[in-house]
Amino acid sequence: MGDDHLRKARKGLTGLAVLSYKNARRVVILLVGSSVLLVGVAMIILPGPAILVIPAGLAILATEFAWARALLRKIKDKARDLSGAANISPRRPDGES
Repeated sequence: MGDDHLRKARKGLTGLAVLSYKNARRVVILLVGSSVLLVGVAMIILPGPAILVIPAGLAILATEFAWARALLRKIKDKARDLSGAANISPRRPDGES
C-alpha cells in the first residue's frame, strides 16, 4: 500500500517537473526573443542592422509561438517577392547595349 502511494507521488512529481521545465523554457524564449526584437525595432531609429536583428528576434520567438511563426513566414515571403522584383531588369530596346 505504501509502495503504491510512493509510485503515484513520484509520477506526479515527474509530471510537475516536466511541466515546470516547459513553462520555464517558454518564459526564457519569450524574454530573449522579445528583447532581441525590441533592440531590432530600436535600430530602425538608432544605427544598427535592424533588417537582420528583427527577423532574428522573430525566429527565436517562432520556436515556441505560432503568431511569431506566421509573422516570420509573411516577412520571408515578402522578402522573396522583393528580391525577385529586384532581379527583373527593364527591357532595353533592340540595338542598345
